[in-house]
Amino acid sequence: CYDRYLVRIEEMRQSVRILRQVIDKLPGGPINAADWKNMEPPKSHVLTKMEELIHHFIVVTEGLDAPPGEVYFAAENPKGELGFYIQSRGGGVPYRLKIRSPSFVNLSILPELLPGCMVSDIPAVLGSLDFVMGECDR
Repeated sequence: CYDRYLVRIEEMRQSVRILRQVIDKLPGGPINAADWKNMEPPKSHVLTKMEELIHHFIVVTEGLDAPPGEVYFAAENPKGELGFYIQSRGGGVPYRLKIRSPSFVNLSILPELLPGCMVSDIPAVLGSLDFVMGECDR
């Protein structure tokens, strides 16, 4: 458990270093997309202009037109790899969406960690995995 704690502390230090590097190398200029067709309008406009409210409704309910195909995208987050698998037949709604949550994967190692532990050690082992039960329940 203590080793996992030390790894987590070192990960936080490295994350701070990465953030400082990103901030130093961040280019200037606009950060919004040039094409407003696929973006939600600003909330202040949605609440005051009918056209913006309609545009917001269409973007939220119909989604973006994705081409047919499939994609898997993974991103590192503090608890591990968070992955999304999306299949599309075209249109704004995915045909299939699967989420690979880090907590679900992290709990799969419990059969390897718990043998030989005392019952009183189980809360410390579970705490060192830092899982979220809502991610594990499928």
